[in-house]
Order: sequence, then C-alpha cells, then structure tokens
Amino acid sequence: MKAKAKANTNIALIKYWGKRDNELILPMNSSISITLDGFYTITSVEFKEDLKNDIFILNNKETEDKEQKKISKFLDIVRELSKVKLYAEVNSENKVPTAAGFASSASGFAALACASSKAAGLSLSERELSMLARRGSGSACRSIFGGYVKWEKGEKLEGTDSHGVRLLSEKDWDISILSVMVASGKKKVSSREGMKRTVETSPFYSGWLDTVEKDIKIAEEAIRLKDFYSLGNIAEENALKMHATMLGAKPPVLYWEHGTLEVMGHIQNLRESGIPAFFTIDAGANVKVLCLKENENMVYESLLKLSSVMKVLVCHPGSGVSYLE
Repeated sequence: MKAKAKANTNIALIKYWGKRDNELILPMNSSISITLDGFYTITSVEFKEDLKNDIFILNNKETEDKEQKKISKFLDIVRELSKVKLYAEVNSENKVPTAAGFASSASGFAALACASSKAAGLSLSERELSMLARRGSGSACRSIFGGYVKWEKGEKLEGTDSHGVRLLSEKDWDISILSVMVASGKKKVSSREGMKRTVETSPFYSGWLDTVEKDIKIAEEAIRLKDFYSLGNIAEENALKMHATMLGAKPPVLYWEHGTLEVMGHIQNLRESGIPAFFTIDAGANVKVLCLKENENMVYESLLKLSSVMKVLVCHPGSGVSYLE
C-alpha cells in the first residue's frame, strides 16, 4: 500500500479569488492557469498497520502539529473513499521556491492526491484526481493537468462539477514565465485571510464577480488562438482588478511593496519600447512576468538590473502529475 507521485506548481492567469464553500473549497469564479516546469513536489505515501497516527515528513523533517493535522484531514477523505482504515507515512520533497511567491500547496496536494489515492487502491480519472486535490488546496486541482488549465467553478453544492480541465498541452505553446523576487519575508496577511476579508467586506468584490467570467472567455480564446498579446493583456488586467478588490476591504489588504511597483513600471516601459511583456501578481509582493521565448534573455537581464530585484527564476509550461512508482 505504497505509491509515489510528482506534481508541478502552477501560476494563475485569471485568478481564483473567493470561496463559495470553505469546507469543500469551491470557488466563487472559474480560473485559468499555466502549469510550470522546474518547480515541483515529490510525495510518497505508505499506509502501515503499525502506525498509531499519520506522519508527515517534509524535506526530511517531521512537521509541526498544524501541518500534520492538515495532511491527516486530507487523508481522512482518501480513507473514506477507499475504506482503508490504516494511518499513513507521508514523505514529501518540495522543490518550490515559496519565498519567490510560488504556492507549494498546489503541487503539494496534487502530488499527495495522486500518491495517497493509488496507495489506498483507488483508480481515479484525472477529473476525479482534480476534485480530490481541490479538497486540500483549490489551486492544486489545476496542477493535475499540464499546460494551460481551466478550473471550472461548477454550480453543484457538493462540488462534483468543480475541477480542472486542460485547455492546451504544454507542448503546444511554449512561452516564458519569469518569477521576479522583490520580497522574501512572510506576508502580514495570508492569502486565505486576504481572500476571506475581501469577500466579506470589499464593496468592489461584486464588480470582480460581474466581470471575471468575461475575462475567462477572453483568456480561453487567446489560448486557443495562441494570441500572446491578448492573453498577456487580460492576465495583467485581471491581476490589477483582483488587487483593487483587496484595497476596498476593511481593513484594506495591500501586498505590494516598492519593488512590486518598480517591476510593474519596468514591464510597462518595455511594452512601450516594443517588447511584448506582461505582468501578473498573486496575493503577495512578487511579480510574474510573461514574455515570448525569443525575448526571454533580454527581459531577464533587464529585470536583474532593477535595484529592488533580488532574484529572477525562469519557467515554461510544464507537465501534469505523474506516478513515479
């Protein structure tokens, strides 16, 4: 009763912001992402008869009680589905630079969903794996698939229509995604808290919901046509709109720092000079930059010259989950 799986992280182009069900992790709106190469989690799960509780080892170190409980809660879902009564030892190796603003929960729970379900004897489809991964972390449902992925928000109360769908393979359209690190400290407001506060208190949130499905349609069409300019434009607009909703929260949520603004201004200047580059920002200070591969080196070098930039990490579209044993 043992299995091992690998999953890559992803970056949202059209953001998931707000939950309609916190327990099942059902989103208020659909979202679109790119699964990335290079940054991943490898997780092995073994159900054992001699264990008295679940054990979670991350990067060769047993985790704190809070993390253990989160993993056990997820494994309880797998146990319920499989009728397995045993506790498990979970070993994870995380190669996701969380300080640079990549969410390790996406690759972490995608890998855990695959490894734990297989170890428990379940044979799940990609769609079923996506729904299972979602129960650990919303964005994890997108990391089941490679390339360009849509997370269908769904309408059903039980969440059986809320899962990832592949829009385009990673092999079909290769672009560059540069993660620009301007801050490495812990955020004052977690993404989860920022999201909750925005939904509950921001007068701008209704405007987000009124327009985000239109953003989804524009992005889907851009991906279908491989129209980089349209995709970059809508990704940038969507990110700015999401952050605008946070500024209306009570109290306001502001993740940007000086370096965030410096990078945003630099990318806008690059565009004015004829270089197609666009930015997107998650719930944090660091910036992701989209550009064409032919301009990757030039954009990379220009970003490193900015005074507030600590590091630039380069990614491209990557594959979905895979079983290692």
